[in-house]
Amino acid sequence: MKMSIDSTVELLNGVAMPRLGLGVWRTQEGEEVERAVGAALQAGYRSIDTASMYGNEAGVGRAVRDSGVPREQVFVTTKVWNDQQGYDNTLRAFEQSAANLGLGHVDLYLIHWPVKGKYKDTYRALEELYEQGRVRAIGVSNFLEHHLEDLMGACRIKPMVNQVEMHPLLTRKKLLMFCRKEGIQLESWRPLMQGNLDLPLLQELSRKYGKTPAQIVIRWHLQLGVVTIPKSVTESRIRENAGVFDFELEPEDMNRIDELNENRRFGADPDNFDF
Repeated sequence: MKMSIDSTVELLNGVAMPRLGLGVWRTQEGEEVERAVGAALQAGYRSIDTASMYGNEAGVGRAVRDSGVPREQVFVTTKVWNDQQGYDNTLRAFEQSAANLGLGHVDLYLIHWPVKGKYKDTYRALEELYEQGRVRAIGVSNFLEHHLEDLMGACRIKPMVNQVEMHPLLTRKKLLMFCRKEGIQLESWRPLMQGNLDLPLLQELSRKYGKTPAQIVIRWHLQLGVVTIPKSVTESRIRENAGVFDFELEPEDMNRIDELNENRRFGADPDNFDF
């Protein structure tokens, strides 16, 4: 599978979404996030993933504007937080996020978590924003198969992306197959398992391919057709995480990584969260 840092996937509506992006969860507003986003854009990244809950949308917007990279070449994602959900609340939350970013349009707007009794009304607001041309694509985050089925039974526009926790210890095979069948692009957050990369197999493959364990894991995601957004605030690590386009994992090694699955989460369970 020939890929480069410019490689994209085509969403259901034809919009091109970069396969690799930078996540900015827990990246401080101000200098830290501006430096990280600037370093990523300089290194060739063209996708930045933020959220209203992260509190750093304004810094992301400044960094994109100051980067010298044309706005239309940068794919910016943000998300509506749980206490902002519901139809009217979501429309207001979007206006605040759009103002914080200061980038004109938003490329991808997601529901952050499937808040019971609210996510359908929240998604109606996303459909409205999409039809107004305020966002280029809409989708969800942390939705399981039953959440997606419930939503698709009520929505007019199928979600284009589902962003979930996914990594070698949580391979999400059933969800991946479901999303493929429905044409929903799966995107992985926390792909590097909070740095828990000292698994013997990853160390072995690191030696075999002459790549870091992080690069092995990112490449595994990409070869599965999953968009991924590793987070870092260190310029050298941001560049290292992008050094995954000059090698390819052999099919048997892809399968061996799949077999590491323990259904182990580092984040919350979408069926049981209290925030």
